[in-house]
Amino acid sequence: MHGLRASAVALLIVATTFTAIQPSVPAVAGPADPEPVSLVTLSVPDRAAMEKLVASGADLTERVRPQPDGSVRIDAVLTASQLAGLRPLGVTEAAGSTPRARAKTATAQDQIVVERAVWYKSRDGYFLSVEASSSAAQAATLTVTWQGRRGTGGEAEMIAYVDAGAYLGHQFSTPVPAADRPQSITVTSTGGGTAQARVKEWPDGERPDRTGPGYQKDFVTQYMTPAQLNERIKALHRRFPKLTDLIALPYKTNGYRRHAQALIGAPPAAAVVFTSTAYGSEGGNDLAVELVDPGAPNSPLRVALDGKLITVGLATDGSGAPVSTAAQVVAAVNATAGLPVRASVYRTDPGAGVMAPAPRTQLDDFLNAPADVSRAPAQVLALRIGTRRDGSRTGVLAYSQEHAREWVTPLVTIEAAERLLRNYSRDKDTRRLLERTDVFIVPTVNPDGANYSFYDFNSQRKNMTNHCPAQQADPALRNTWGVDVNRNYAVGSLSDGYFGASANCQSGTYAGPGEHSEPESRNVIWLAQKYRNIRFAMNVHSYGGYFMWPPGAYKLDGRVTLPRPTPQEEAYFLRSARTIEQAIAAERGTVVWPQQTGPVTDVLYSAAGNSADELWYDYDVYGWDFEVGADLWNPATRTWEGVGFQPPFEEGHAEAMEFASGLISLIGIAADYRER
Repeated sequence: MHGLRASAVALLIVATTFTAIQPSVPAVAGPADPEPVSLVTLSVPDRAAMEKLVASGADLTERVRPQPDGSVRIDAVLTASQLAGLRPLGVTEAAGSTPRARAKTATAQDQIVVERAVWYKSRDGYFLSVEASSSAAQAATLTVTWQGRRGTGGEAEMIAYVDAGAYLGHQFSTPVPAADRPQSITVTSTGGGTAQARVKEWPDGERPDRTGPGYQKDFVTQYMTPAQLNERIKALHRRFPKLTDLIALPYKTNGYRRHAQALIGAPPAAAVVFTSTAYGSEGGNDLAVELVDPGAPNSPLRVALDGKLITVGLATDGSGAPVSTAAQVVAAVNATAGLPVRASVYRTDPGAGVMAPAPRTQLDDFLNAPADVSRAPAQVLALRIGTRRDGSRTGVLAYSQEHAREWVTPLVTIEAAERLLRNYSRDKDTRRLLERTDVFIVPTVNPDGANYSFYDFNSQRKNMTNHCPAQQADPALRNTWGVDVNRNYAVGSLSDGYFGASANCQSGTYAGPGEHSEPESRNVIWLAQKYRNIRFAMNVHSYGGYFMWPPGAYKLDGRVTLPRPTPQEEAYFLRSARTIEQAIAAERGTVVWPQQTGPVTDVLYSAAGNSADELWYDYDVYGWDFEVGADLWNPATRTWEGVGFQPPFEEGHAEAMEFASGLISLIGIAADYRER
């Protein structure tokens, strides 16, 4: 069924910070310093607020957790100013949830349908998950009682989900711990309805193949930068030339580069932003600007270039005092032919303030990676694996790091590639996979953003292409630039009227100036166009512990989704998912929750312009999404806790191991696939 969809913003700030490897934030931020961000948990109280939150383009994660009081908590990456900007949505800071008043008993008895009742056993014990619906919709309050082995049992209240005006059913906020295996449930409603069901095991898919004593795994030892990822797949190609091809994807990225800038003056009214016409790495960082007092009365405003130094001689009045406004300085600079810079006033201010003399200020692209990190447009690579790489075998595409900060995701694809190749000669099941499938691995779709995340701003979600106008492009805003690659595709897109992406160039879900405006998205679709034998795809994201498939977007008015798969296709998606989740669980006991397994629009939120939708609807590719990094159960507090984008490597490594096993399982499903 059904997952979020509810509506969430009263702010509960949870003290969560990202792994910090970028330079620390200055104790006192200057006008050119980006405002620091935090990973916070938002508690969103109602449907209207949640819809506004998503529509705002806030940088939301994929960790969405409904609460017993009917609200929903969702993690987001926000500055203090952005956080304050949510208060008009009715946001308040909250220490926790409050009990919800039970609905009044309906005059007519409602009908209850149990849609799913499952138990699972993880490394943390037994858990119960139930999904049901009432003919009274959200007006009913549903309660589940259960009986288990050895006389165990319990009771828990369910939560109604309403998304974009549509009732999607009731379920638990999170799986409920049970003392032993639950066997049967009874759902009762305040509307008088009741229903019983037996509890089945989850995920209960096909057990993963047993591997022999010589099977090798555990090949990733650290988080890897794009350069390290590329070198890794190049090394695999050199070592296994008969089993691999290295594919250079045709669309080079913008590159890890920015134009150099300097902000001079006192924002907002008396400040000018200077931006080099060349990238910083191509000469922009060599430029400097100074504003000088000519020391004489009635001097005109002058602009001169001497080598790499731009000198602005401010105009003076009859007393010799400088009188040039910010807007006048901007006009004079931009009217001077041959200058290697452009100037703009600060943001939307008209620039009426008078500029003061300023000492020589060096322009800077503010990029902190070592010099050996290339600033040139990046060549994205794919590793093709199989014994018959001629299009005659079922193709599987695995691609990761569309979102730059998701450091675990490339490890999943690298680990899977290593296992396939290194076990080919020693493991018959692996040999079968490579003989029957054609696997395409893209470890990092978004290398520019990934470099920025590693070296400059580890919360970076988007790529590094800045489409913002001058009013939104001063250096203090540099951490807001870029396009969300997974909102830049051409099916169910923002421009098609679908919900869940933004037209604001600073938002976390900025869709770009048009469909496929970015080389990163064009590269993914090029693979599907070029290699039409690709029938399966896994888009690896983090975090939250989801397993999803199309439809991934809806139009807000009427909540009209992209076409649903047929019942047969839906059954195939779910059956395959349960098998893959079985393989994930076999690694260390992590179970992907049933309420987080299903179509994106049912279990998360609408994500206009995502890649899985385009692969499914335009190329007949079964497109799945992993959200690695399932919540961890804290037995002391008896709560589920999120892991974040960049957990300590011990946890990141464990996530890579289990979801690589899931990816290998997907390849096994592809090996058994027959065209329908």
